[in-house]
Amino acid sequence: MSAAEAVDFGGLRISFDHRVLRPRSWTAAQSHWASDLLRTAPAGHVLELCTGAGQLGLLAVAGTDRRLVAVDVSPAAVSLARANAEAAGLAEQVEIRQGNLDETLDPDEQFAVIIADPPWVSRADVARYPEDPVLAIDGGTHGLDLALRCLDVIEHHLADGGSAVLQLGTLAQVARVQASVSAATHLRVVEHREFPDHGVLVRIDRSSG
Repeated sequence: MSAAEAVDFGGLRISFDHRVLRPRSWTAAQSHWASDLLRTAPAGHVLELCTGAGQLGLLAVAGTDRRLVAVDVSPAAVSLARANAEAAGLAEQVEIRQGNLDETLDPDEQFAVIIADPPWVSRADVARYPEDPVLAIDGGTHGLDLALRCLDVIEHHLADGGSAVLQLGTLAQVARVQASVSAATHLRVVEHREFPDHGVLVRIDRSSG
């Protein structure tokens, strides 16, 4: 069993252990992108899906007056995320919920910005990453099971004029998400940013009106 560790993540000290993914420095780009989008986003809170140790959402709202709602199915992740929010001085600004994605959300809750970091490794490849907890990386047959569920949450809970930043693993996955988004009347993929050998970030907007 691994002992608890801590890393610097964009200036925040983030504690984690073997039960969650180790924070990857490149993913701070997801937090910074979300933070940039908050400058012109409509009024409202930020939602983080599959929060893990909480670093992405915490970094995104640090220095802002936006409240953060962070969701994870793992009790261990929720415990770590709460501790990290406290350590960052953001506990009063953050609400962390334990449960399955939209099951933790009220039907009428709307969010100005949504950050999603679902597992995106295909099940057949999970064994290639023995240091990572299976729950945190197993994205199903094509690596998109949780990503598509996140997309459903985005469709139902992203406010008009709001944006989501979704993390995926490959450009092929981006293409499949693009096809799914095209069927959602008010959503559109605006841009994606590739980080070779790491992953891909996708911005999804919801049109106003």
